[in-house]
Amino acid sequence: MLPKGLKFVTILNGKLKHGDHRVETIDITKPVIKQYFETLNRGDFQGTANLFAPEGVLNPPFESPVVGSQAIAAYLQQEAIQMTLYPFKETVETKESGEIEAKIKGKVKTALFSVNVAWTFLLDQNQRIISVTVTLLASLEELVSLKR
Repeated sequence: MLPKGLKFVTILNGKLKHGDHRVETIDITKPVIKQYFETLNRGDFQGTANLFAPEGVLNPPFESPVVGSQAIAAYLQQEAIQMTLYPFKETVETKESGEIEAKIKGKVKTALFSVNVAWTFLLDQNQRIISVTVTLLASLEELVSLKR
């Protein structure tokens, strides 16, 4: 049993027990992306927002872009409570501009549902998050069955 408020998913590698299921996650290669998952899983939404560049953008599914750390923190505080993110697969590419694009596939679990997700990160040369685009990897039937 974990101490109250501590989520074991802040460790992003190895086999982790979630309920009665074992969850395989990966070791994220870019520290700022690893911190993104760790802070979100801890519920430290201001900490997550601080990882973004000053005009950083969070592109949530089916919603308008959220720009700037204050707006990102407020959005996450409202929408990401009790979400647990599990990254499973990572691909990283450095663009000619020096920016880094990382694509992560994984799963998001809440008390009500679980859904496959892809995160696309764009990092600047200072390893700050320029943008994160979150895409749900689900069929229309699966999306319709998700309740808010």
